[in-house]
Formats: sequence, C-alpha cells, structure tokens
Amino acid sequence: MAGIKYDIEKEIGVISQSSKGWNKELNLVSWNNREAKYDIRDWDETHQKMGKGITFTREELLNLKELLNSIDI
Repeated sequence: MAGIKYDIEKEIGVISQSSKGWNKELNLVSWNNREAKYDIRDWDETHQKMGKGITFTREELLNLKELLNSIDI
C-alpha cells in the first residue's frame, strides 16, 4: 500500500491460511509511526503485501475477547 508505513512489532499468531498461501494473522502493528494496535488481516508470506483488515486498541481487543468467550459454540 503506497504511502503507508507499518512495523509489525509482534507476530501473535496465524488464524488461517488461504489456498494462495496468504495467512490471516493477529499481530501488533504500528501504522505510520503511531502507537501499535492489534491488527487482523491477510498477509503474504513475506509481509510485503497485505489485504484489508481491522485494528483494535487493547481495550477493544479485551471487549472482543469477552464477547467471543460468551458465544456458546
């Protein structure tokens, strides 16, 4: 993505892998030299290309965790 700087500060884990070899990952990412946020998106194997994603503050991620834990699956 042109003009967007990112630094993956911590690779937390892979959620899934597509047939094209891209991984849906949860990482801690700093975007444009800002405070790092938790980030879920698809990445190629070298972390040079990415898909659309969503970012969460720590508080938002904790709220999401509570919501997911409340789901009866």
